[in-house]
Amino acid sequence: MQFFTSKRLKLRATKSPAVMMTGISRIIMNSQFDQKKMLKHRFNSLAAGLIGLFCFSPLSAMADTQHSEKDPVETKQDLSDHKQPAVKHAPATRRKSNDIWGKDYFPNIELTTSKGEKVRFFDDLIKDKVVAVNFIYTSCGEMCPVETARLKAVSQILGDRMGKDIFFYSITIDPDRDSVAVLDAYSKKFKIGNGWTFLTGDEEDIRLLRKKMGLYISTIDEDERELSDHNVNLVIGNQALGRWVKRSPLENPYVIANQMGNWLHNWKQPRKNRNKYEDAPVLRQITDGEMKFRNMCSSCHVISGGIAKIPHAPQIGPDLFGVGKVREPEWLIRWLKEPDVMLAEKDPIAVALKEKYKVVMPNFSLSEMDVKSIIQFMENETI
Repeated sequence: MQFFTSKRLKLRATKSPAVMMTGISRIIMNSQFDQKKMLKHRFNSLAAGLIGLFCFSPLSAMADTQHSEKDPVETKQDLSDHKQPAVKHAPATRRKSNDIWGKDYFPNIELTTSKGEKVRFFDDLIKDKVVAVNFIYTSCGEMCPVETARLKAVSQILGDRMGKDIFFYSITIDPDRDSVAVLDAYSKKFKIGNGWTFLTGDEEDIRLLRKKMGLYISTIDEDERELSDHNVNLVIGNQALGRWVKRSPLENPYVIANQMGNWLHNWKQPRKNRNKYEDAPVLRQITDGEMKFRNMCSSCHVISGGIAKIPHAPQIGPDLFGVGKVREPEWLIRWLKEPDVMLAEKDPIAVALKEKYKVVMPNFSLSEMDVKSIIQFMENETI
């Protein structure tokens, strides 16, 4: 705000100091009054904006700001006491939210399923569907088996909705090795059911798709990039709504199933049970070992001893009930710390486990404390 630029506010030097002080005081008072008015106006505008934000949907707000041809926008500018001609703006076209995430965004690349069928990513796989998409490679000895096992648990929770209104897609980032036959064997190893498709395709097309899905680590130099340098997150979304979100493969499977089955369907599914708050059980404090077991081990293992069937448990690896009594402590500690090294050394027990369960034990880079806490938890669950 400028206080002394207007001609009527300029003070002549011939006036007495008292007159000058009176004039300056009035100017300051007027300025303060103007500032209060301005602050009040800004506060009212902000309040109106917040009310509009919480009371109106984005689509209705968009509709209010757009004009049809019958209601053109006219703007007038009064800069030099003369009127400018009215300007008619071209009518705005309403843009649906799913247009942003439509066929113009997703590359409609050709892929091949583990059954040898040719499909298009947008047209055949995600258009108007609720989906989960992740990128794997079958020779991965780290997070890929864990992610596949965790998604297997999610698919079991979703049950018969898989293949009807929810679909999973796992796309290889190693198409040279992961042929149709290799992917088919991989899916059978995890006993994949309906609604979950494994795919391969051109490496450059898949790289483009990873970038578009936000699952490509661009900070790694291309000359130094290895297959293991890939983003292990998955993306779930509803293409029709334009709603997408990344999820961790270590997320609780019930959380992912709830987001896909309810949130991404706008909560249209009827709730079977409405539990009462007063009937909720008291939550117990869990140990660090149990937390790590849930996040890293429960995707493939249970601790039940065959006594009780654990719902939606993948049972991909061996039951760890009483494992401390079956394996030597030194062997078990090393197996949790560096299973890949033991397999490379052809440790007979490690090789036998791999041949029996057809799944590679990942190396989670556990510390000594992590290993001890997990073993302690397994022992406590065995008692």
